[in-house]
Amino acid sequence: MFKINELIKIAAVKLIGAVINNDISVSGISIDSRTIKPGQAFIAVKGNNFDGHDFINEAIKKGAVCVISESGFRLKDIGSMPQVARLEVKDTVRALGDIARFWRQKFDIPVIAVTGSNGKTTTKDMAAWILSKRFKVLKSIGTQNNQIGLPLTLLNLDASYDCAVLEIGTNHPGEIEYLSKICLANIGLITNIGPSHLEFLKDLKGVFDEKYALVEFLKKPRIAMLNADDDLLKKELNRAGAKRAAFGFGIKNYCDFQATDIKFSKAGIQFLARKYKFRLKALGYSNVYNALSAIAVARILGMSYKDIALRLAAFSFPQGRLNFIKLGKLRFIDDTYNSNPASLSQALDVLDKLKVKGRKIMVMGDMLELGPRGDSFHQQAGKDAARICDAFITVGMLSRISADTAREAGFDSKSIFVCETSSQARDILFRKLMLGPDDIVLVKGSRSMKMEEVLKGE
Repeated sequence: MFKINELIKIAAVKLIGAVINNDISVSGISIDSRTIKPGQAFIAVKGNNFDGHDFINEAIKKGAVCVISESGFRLKDIGSMPQVARLEVKDTVRALGDIARFWRQKFDIPVIAVTGSNGKTTTKDMAAWILSKRFKVLKSIGTQNNQIGLPLTLLNLDASYDCAVLEIGTNHPGEIEYLSKICLANIGLITNIGPSHLEFLKDLKGVFDEKYALVEFLKKPRIAMLNADDDLLKKELNRAGAKRAAFGFGIKNYCDFQATDIKFSKAGIQFLARKYKFRLKALGYSNVYNALSAIAVARILGMSYKDIALRLAAFSFPQGRLNFIKLGKLRFIDDTYNSNPASLSQALDVLDKLKVKGRKIMVMGDMLELGPRGDSFHQQAGKDAARICDAFITVGMLSRISADTAREAGFDSKSIFVCETSSQARDILFRKLMLGPDDIVLVKGSRSMKMEEVLKGE
C-alpha cells in the first residue's frame, strides 16, 4: 500500500532513529490498536476519550511496522524493536488526512460527496444502495464524516471499487474545505441549508459558506447537485464554475429532477419524477428530497429509472431517522439520531399530518450547538408542540423552555412533563401516560441527549 519513504514525503514527517530499509512496505493504516494487523502503520490519534499514544506499545506487539506519533512523544523500549519505523509529525490527525488524500489520488473513479444541514446520512446511504445494483460502491459507514472518519473510509479504497459515496460533516468553519481537499469529489451534493451548529457557524450565511465549500473544491467534471427549493442554494444554480443540477418540488423548468404527485400513506411515500413512479418506505417530505438527489446521482452514472425505482422501493432507512417502529402494540416515530430546528420542524409536520384515533405525543430532547438563538428555537418548538400534540415530555434545560412556552400557549399543564434525563422521560411515557395502540409517539433530540433510551421500553 505504502513505502516508509512515501509516508515520509506525504505527511511531512520526521524520521526518528535509523530504519534498516526505507522501502519497507506498509500494508495499511490503522488508528486502533485493538484491530491493527501485522504489517500496518499505526497512527497515534488523540480523540475525545482516548489518546492513541497510550497504545503504541500494544500496536507494536501486534505487528505494526511503522508508528506515526506527534512531536515530543517518546516511546519507551523502542531500542529493543529496531524493525519498527518511528515517524514524527506535528499533528497526527492532519497526517492521516494527508495520507488519505494521497491514496485517493491513485484511483480514477467517480467520488460523490454529500453534505447539508439535514439528510446527509440518509441521502448517502440511499445513493450508495441504488448504485450498488450496478457498481461496487465504497461508502462512509454510519456517520464517519469527520477529520478521522472520512480519511479512514478513503483508505479502504482498492482497485475493485467502481465509485465512492462519502458523507462530509462539519460543526466548525473550515472543516468542509479541509475534507473536500482530501476526498477530491467529482460530484458534490448539498441537501439543504438550515440552522445547525450555529454556536460555531453563527448564522445561516455561515452555514451556507461552510457547506458550499464542497462545490468550490470539486474535481473534474465538477458536478454540483443543489436543492432548488432551498432559498440560499437556489441562488447558486446559475453561478459560473461547476456544472449544476437541481432537484426539488419547484417549477419543472427550474428543476432537473422534480417530484410531483406526492402521496402519503401508512405504507410510506409515493411520488413521480420524470413520469416514473417511486415508492419509499418512509415518512416526511424531507425523504422525497433525499430520494430525488439519490435519483440524480444514479442517473448521472448511467442507471435506468426502472432500476432506480426498484432499488428505492427496497431501501431500508437508517435507524433513528423518522422511522416507524412498534414496541409490542405501541407505535413510535423514531427520530432520535439528532435534532436541529429544521429537522424538528419536519418531524412535527409528519406528526401533524398523521391521522390517528388516539393521542399524538412528543418526547423532545434539547437541540444543541445553536448559540445565542437557542432559546428562541426552543420557544418555537413549544408553540408547535402546543398546536400539534396531546401530551408533551421534555428532556433537558433548553427543552424546559419549550415546555414553558407550550404552557403559555394554552397547552394543558397536566399533559406537560419536564425531565432531566431520557430515562425519566421513559418512565413517564410508559408508567404515567398509559399508552394505547391508537396513540403515536414522536421521540427526538440531539445526539448527546441519548433519546434512544426512551425507546427501550419499560
